[in-house]
Amino acid sequence: MRIYDCCDLIRELYAQIGSGDQAYVPQAITCALKSLNDIASDDSLPIAVREKAAFAAANLFISDFDDKV
Repeated sequence: MRIYDCCDLIRELYAQIGSGDQAYVPQAITCALKSLNDIASDDSLPIAVREKAAFAAANLFISDFDDKV
């Protein structure tokens, strides 16, 4: 996936991070996993959304990521 394949909100934040207007997070995979966990555990969201987040997080954990946390 490329940045141009993402939604407007992601592309906007990408540009802000690139320009220095938004903070860069060096441990990006850990940041993504925390966000996906927040989504997956949010009972106010539809189960389909929560399951997508849980599936993505589980796949990231199975991959060989290492953010040196």
